[in-house]
Amino acid sequence: MEITLTGKIILYADIAIFALFCLIILYWQINVLRGKAMSNPDGSTDDWHEQKLIYGIAVADIFVAIPVALTGIALIFGGLKIGYYLTGLASFWFLWANVMATVTSLRFERPRITLYWIIVYPFGVFLALIYIVWSIIYFEVIF
Repeated sequence: MEITLTGKIILYADIAIFALFCLIILYWQINVLRGKAMSNPDGSTDDWHEQKLIYGIAVADIFVAIPVALTGIALIFGGLKIGYYLTGLASFWFLWANVMATVTSLRFERPRITLYWIIVYPFGVFLALIYIVWSIIYFEVIF
């Protein structure tokens, strides 16, 4: 079995957008780690001075999830199979983190659902799910 042209297009589009998403999160989380309160589109604020858990999430994103994701994506573009594994691990993190953030936003903030809100919250879920489903479909080829 080989990866079809459609499969390659989906993969490269997904991981390219995923890389950009990681860079945006990196910028955001560095500001949070520095102590800057970052306003979310649902009216909440990421501020570890008020919510200590935010600090831990920022550290996990900056030092684990984002480096693993970006390394995995680079290795996929470099043709190394280990990149698929690393990107898969990062996808599970982003799936969990974005589901957690989306559900919390919906339950406690009751936001207006705008394009900005969708990009900040559930978009990461969609990117991660696309990669995970793609990995299952092409499991024999990449693993």
